[in-house]
Amino acid sequence: MKELRYLNKYFIKYKFSFLLGIIITIIAQIFSLFTPKLISKSFNEIEAFSKSGAADSSTISQQLISNILLIIATTIVAGFLTFLMRQTLIVMSRHIEFDLKNEVFHQYEMLSQNFYKQNRTGDLMNRISEDVSKVRMYVGPAVMYSINTFIRFAIVIGYMYNVSPRLTLYTILPLPILSYCIFKLSSEINKRSTTFQQYLSKVSSYTQEVFSGIRVIKAYSLENQHQDNIADLANESKSKSLSLAKVQALFGPLMIALIGVSNLVVIYFGGLMYINGTIKSIGTIAEFILYVNMLTWPVASLGWVSSMVQEAEASQKRLNEFLKIVPEIQNKNPNSSKIEGNIAFSNVSFTYEDTNIKALQNVSFTVNKGETLAILGKTGSGKSTILALLSRLYDVTSGKILIDNNEISQVNLFDLRNNIGAVPQDAFLFSDTIKNNIKFGKEDATDNEVESAAKNAVVHDNIIGFKNGYETILGERGITLSGGQKQRVSIARAIIKNPPILLFDDCLSAVDTETEEAILNNLYQICKDKTTIIVSHRVSSAKNADRIIILENGRIIEQGSHNQLINSGGYYAALHLKQLSEKELL
Repeated sequence: MKELRYLNKYFIKYKFSFLLGIIITIIAQIFSLFTPKLISKSFNEIEAFSKSGAADSSTISQQLISNILLIIATTIVAGFLTFLMRQTLIVMSRHIEFDLKNEVFHQYEMLSQNFYKQNRTGDLMNRISEDVSKVRMYVGPAVMYSINTFIRFAIVIGYMYNVSPRLTLYTILPLPILSYCIFKLSSEINKRSTTFQQYLSKVSSYTQEVFSGIRVIKAYSLENQHQDNIADLANESKSKSLSLAKVQALFGPLMIALIGVSNLVVIYFGGLMYINGTIKSIGTIAEFILYVNMLTWPVASLGWVSSMVQEAEASQKRLNEFLKIVPEIQNKNPNSSKIEGNIAFSNVSFTYEDTNIKALQNVSFTVNKGETLAILGKTGSGKSTILALLSRLYDVTSGKILIDNNEISQVNLFDLRNNIGAVPQDAFLFSDTIKNNIKFGKEDATDNEVESAAKNAVVHDNIIGFKNGYETILGERGITLSGGQKQRVSIARAIIKNPPILLFDDCLSAVDTETEEAILNNLYQICKDKTTIIVSHRVSSAKNADRIIILENGRIIEQGSHNQLINSGGYYAALHLKQLSEKELL
């Protein structure tokens, strides 16, 4: 129960619903006890009537009808109160589930890039769905049945003891056996259910991966191989499902058998006691049979509840592993920060924790508001790392990054990111309309603003060529569009935001040189009063920048304007000559 203590704050939050549910449960149990008493009374009245030998049966008929009406009335009231109990406690559990899912999702949003490098998406999805659902079963049904069992036992055993202490002892003897059997059966169901869920997860993960890479599979004509693989996984999953079903099939018969045994115990010992005169009326036996049936399910539920608590404990432990992680990137300044766009790197070094790769080593440069900086270099030279550090997706290992002369860690994190328009190297689009993907950068943007951004990103003509234009629904990760179209929609999404800082991470690699030239001309007009950093492999993307830096192995090996670097005859000049020759060949 140690891990489940984390949920106590939610019980405190919903304490009024919790207490109300307990009160309703107590009242419901009291009303449910009227039925055994009234049935016992009816049997006693019939027995007394038969012994008296009275000829007039109208009186006993009226008494029985009166008892029946009372039984119906009290049963309806008890049923209604039970409904209210479930509405109170189960609805409370749904509120807790809602809050917990939001808390987990918020924690996911706050965790750093390193976290997502070390954890698989499927596992994260499973925790926020399956694990939270199992925890809800603890805060809802498990708690409700535990309260119901405790209250029913306290009330029913008290009533039974007042009627016949000895018969009460005989009656409750089979109940621990029932509870133990249900517990063992529930434990076995839990084990097999866990195994089945694991195989089901494997099938889901495999099929998701196949669907995501379907174009590659078709290109290599591997459909039959993957069909065989999924068939093997499905057969294993079916085998585990059938194994689970066999055990689950025992639950109902076991319950019926043990209830029958309990009833036989009451009838046998109650009958002997009636014959011996220890029990004065036959109605007492009928009353005890009803009490046994009232106690059987609560006792049986103890095993089920125990299984639910075990599952919830395991699930909450998995959730706590994430919920207790302190995000590496913290917002150290809760006050609002105004961003102008002046950027300075001072001896910045950065090492990726997961790989120990030294991405940057003593990098220093400045970019003033309204200036454009281009960063070139070989793959793995640290270009994208600079942009990631500017967005504070990571914190520097050493050195300083200054935004408007303030250390970046002291700038309000949310204001910093809200004032940056970033276009990542791998353009990610949502399964939504093209218009909404562009408006992701500015949710309240008008249709004219969306079209203007698309025109500046030179993708407007492509969009209106689609059947539904801007209302075209994109496939998963924007699969409907080509690589170049995805990049240009991402650019439109960044520029519609109109931020003071724009970061372009090799976002023109999938477009032709003519389109690239048109986009760059538009961007230089848009970015006149903005701080812009362009990461690229192409000299054509960098030549008009105010300053260009060349990275190699995380160090700046060259910097200057286009003409200065051409005249210096270094890496940039060689790259320019090579790309110029390739262009002429085309």
